[in-house]
Amino acid sequence: MSKNIIFLSRPITAPMTALGLVLGLAVSAPLTVFTSSPASAQQAQQGPKQVGVITVAESDVPYIVTLPGRAVAYEQADIRPRVEGMITAIPYKRGALVKKGTVLFEIEPDTYEAELAAAQAAVDSAQAAEQTAQSTFNRYDKIRSVGVTQTELEDARSSLASAKADVKSAQASLQTAQLNLDRTHVESPIDGVVEVPETSVGSLVTANQTDALTTVTRLDPIYVDVSESSAQMQRTKDMIAAGTLKTSDDVKAQVTLETGDVYPRDGKLVAPSAVVSDTTGTVDYRVQFDNPDAKMLPGQFLRVTMTLGTTKAILIPQNATTRKSDGTLTAFIASDENKAEQVTLSTNGSYNNQWIVTSGLKDGDKLIVDGLMNLQNEAEIETVPVTINDEGVVEDAQTDGSDASGKASE
Repeated sequence: MSKNIIFLSRPITAPMTALGLVLGLAVSAPLTVFTSSPASAQQAQQGPKQVGVITVAESDVPYIVTLPGRAVAYEQADIRPRVEGMITAIPYKRGALVKKGTVLFEIEPDTYEAELAAAQAAVDSAQAAEQTAQSTFNRYDKIRSVGVTQTELEDARSSLASAKADVKSAQASLQTAQLNLDRTHVESPIDGVVEVPETSVGSLVTANQTDALTTVTRLDPIYVDVSESSAQMQRTKDMIAAGTLKTSDDVKAQVTLETGDVYPRDGKLVAPSAVVSDTTGTVDYRVQFDNPDAKMLPGQFLRVTMTLGTTKAILIPQNATTRKSDGTLTAFIASDENKAEQVTLSTNGSYNNQWIVTSGLKDGDKLIVDGLMNLQNEAEIETVPVTINDEGVVEDAQTDGSDASGKASE
């Protein structure tokens, strides 16, 4: 309902009385009344608002989950000495890529060389004793029916067996001595990048000590461990059981680096877990990526997107929707009566900067993507078919996009 504004006018020709001051009137002043109507009541009614629409259709959409993860080394070895002695050399280059078998530390070998020589002498002695015992047994065996009793023959056989055992024992000691001497050259057990040494030349080390001399880490390939809530995992299983999610044979995985860049190489799922953590309520997965340039390092926090399969849904541009304060996602469609109709959408994430709509729209609906400014529910509209190019720009469906006149007005 419009309101009229009343102005009171009078000539100031008479003195104001006390009552006149209170009432704002001069006792003898005649009143003149003016009225004014709002400008909106005088404006002509506008016609239907022109909006740009696209026709939506259901299609097979990749079902993608994004999970937080952390990079883990494919292989990592703490280097510890297996014999005791003094470090005499550290021949490797710090931070270099080394191959399996590369010598990292040298331990003083003098003691182990002496032990090896003693063990070799023990073998020689045992072998000589074995030959003597063998000759004795052979001689007794030939004359056992003439000049040797059966007891003497059995004693010779026993001495031969004992001599053979002594040879084997001496050979085992020789092998141990050789291993100890070899272990004075501390080698890398894997290919990888070797860290800065935690000791220096002249330090005394012991066999299998607690403190590592250094660490070797293999970076290519690399693992990324991710976690998914058990509730989300169950919802995915329910979708598969209901047939709304068609899984693929290979799970495609991509990782987003700490810089926000998407890593150019795809990964593969190698170790799904079957246990739910009793502290976090999540299920862990391990994904493997090729990492030849070492862009991912163990310990980094990353985001992994995994494509589990495809599901039926409708893709719509994100800028055609509005998020209310309570989190509800809404959009406008053109009704058959050429009116704007606001609908509430349910989504299952996004794909290529588009919402994956699972409810709220159906095949053939005309989604309003242009002319949304100040658009109200039930407003009269005039629809113009448009398209959206790869850059997300709305273009007239009748043109090649070079004519800007095709874009619906805001």
